[in-house]
Amino acid sequence: MPRYFFDLHIDGKAQRDDTGVILETMAEVRRAAQKLLPAIGYEEIPADGDRMSIVVFVTDMDSRPVYSATLSYSGLSLLR
Repeated sequence: MPRYFFDLHIDGKAQRDDTGVILETMAEVRRAAQKLLPAIGYEEIPADGDRMSIVVFVTDMDSRPVYSATLSYSGLSLLR
């Protein structure tokens, strides 16, 4: 079965996935990325800022890119 690696890029800082996950289909790869983004976002939303971007970049066992997804956070104070 194929192994896929879910590298994270949080505000330009890369975190390499050296373990990977065994998944059978691209639909499973897509769903895993969809679940990962909000989970990471919940933990990483900045306490001292109003903007953040998280990218999950999925590669296969041969380091070929197979999927990418981005979650962006933007906060704006409405009180003046």
